Amino acid sequence: MDIKTQRIKTDILIIGGGTAGTMAAIKAKQANPEADVLILEKANIRRSGAIAMGMDGVNTAVIPGISTPEQYVREVTIANDGILNQKAVYETASLGYEVIQELDSWGVQFQKDPQGNYDVKQVHRVGRYVLPMPEGKDLKSILTRQVKRHKAKVINRVMATRIAVRKGRAVGAIGFDVRNGDFVIIQAKAVILCTGACGRLGLPASGYLYGTYENPTNAGDGYSMAYHAGAELTNIECFQINPLIKDYNGPACAYVAGPLGAYTANAEGHRFINCDYWSGQMMLEVWKELNSGKGPVQLKMTHLDEDTISEIESILWSNERPSRGRFHEGRGENYRTHGVEMNISEIGLCSGHSASGVWVNEKAETTVPGLYAAGDMASVPHNYMIGAFVYGRLAGTNAIEYIKDLEHLEPDLNFLEAEKARIYHPLTQPEGIPHTQIEYKLRRIVNDYLQPPKAKNKMEIGLEHFVRYQETLNQMGAKDAHELMRSMEVHFIRDCAEMAARASLYRKESRWGLYHYYSDYPEKNNEEWFCHVNLKKNEAEKMLLFKRPVEPYIIDVNVEQEVYDVAVR
Repeated sequence: MDIKTQRIKTDILIIGGGTAGTMAAIKAKQANPEADVLILEKANIRRSGAIAMGMDGVNTAVIPGISTPEQYVREVTIANDGILNQKAVYETASLGYEVIQELDSWGVQFQKDPQGNYDVKQVHRVGRYVLPMPEGKDLKSILTRQVKRHKAKVINRVMATRIAVRKGRAVGAIGFDVRNGDFVIIQAKAVILCTGACGRLGLPASGYLYGTYENPTNAGDGYSMAYHAGAELTNIECFQINPLIKDYNGPACAYVAGPLGAYTANAEGHRFINCDYWSGQMMLEVWKELNSGKGPVQLKMTHLDEDTISEIESILWSNERPSRGRFHEGRGENYRTHGVEMNISEIGLCSGHSASGVWVNEKAETTVPGLYAAGDMASVPHNYMIGAFVYGRLAGTNAIEYIKDLEHLEPDLNFLEAEKARIYHPLTQPEGIPHTQIEYKLRRIVNDYLQPPKAKNKMEIGLEHFVRYQETLNQMGAKDAHELMRSMEVHFIRDCAEMAARASLYRKESRWGLYHYYSDYPEKNNEEWFCHVNLKKNEAEKMLLFKRPVEPYIIDVNVEQEVYDVAVR
């Protein structure tokens, strides 16, 4: 392959064109229409990211007159066992309503009552925050149209692999074109990472590499790039584990069905959890029920009337995962006569659904100047889609302010040469081990040694595998630019696996229900572990782990007394 080099300059570089990335670009251009703003997307922005096929509802809608930001921050604080930066969560709670109104003005349709008010439902333990989106399938195309209207530039089919850092600040990114293989160097005054969750960490029960709960294109790109740029990551031991339809890579969606009367039940038909809001505590109760002899677990809808079931079907089968209806049809299942059998997803890293992400403050700033993060990869617990929009907005606006008096810096030449050699190494051995085999083995090791309940001996063995796996990656071969992209994703996954193992071994307690259920230390220990576990790359290129104190609360919560308990006793 004839490798050409492309050099690009921009003021703001946004890596990832999903929920957070599109909003970051729009808000950066609104803040300064003269600024050069570029979205770099390894797929195509029209249908990329976790909302590629839309969304069936908003989980964190704080609507005035229905709930308050203070109430929402309390709920998330208790649900996340107290480990969070409340100031950061408060931004999602206080700015989310403006985001919803703006999306509404762009043509995104939210469910409203006969009086024209937002029809917010209760799924959380306390408070009403769930806003259905019956026509949410158009969300991504609407966002793409707004990006074009604001004259932000988009480069599709280019994958970033590393952030360039000079003089202690982010100065651009390195990557390659996934179609023609060109080496791409982008200089920028600020970089915003919006690459989503690490959805391809654990292996699904199906064994399919891309049959994941999360969007499978989200392979932990941003987690890895932030780490190698020197940024801190936090609470990586707090895994994402979700309830999903058994044998299907998507949720049963009690968020949609629960407010209409559906509920999660065991094989005896009994409701065993009193709240379908996804939390580690809920997942621990599901795991216990599945292992108690009272499984399988199902989302029960057979008691609902025809109109209600039809409404659930119309929402679930046309948005986010439109193959859901065909899946049930293929199995001869009908919500009127069958419950939806549920199971536990593979593990992943995601702050949007859990709490594991790149450390950011309430301005979306990472610990590296000029590097911002937003969306599922940024450390704002239980942030979901509205949080991704809010932090995209904050990142875009604050990045424009940050670059006012900055000039471009040239990336280090040695860094460029080293990264180019790393990227293209698989092409030098096209008959090397295929990326599919190397990824499958890596993610099987993740399942074997990191899947909760966690055990010290198993995780230590897993960590040894992940460290040694660098040698295996060097044997990976690629025949074209597409296979090269998949090979680089395996590098990202390996980095995330090592982070997950080291962070899980470091926090010597159990917390967040099933997310960090540690058999060797089965109790929560607030005296020693009421803190963030953070990690970063030190000067010796090693992974350093340390405790970061929880910042003083702005909303008073007594986490010793107020515990998120969802079990029906």
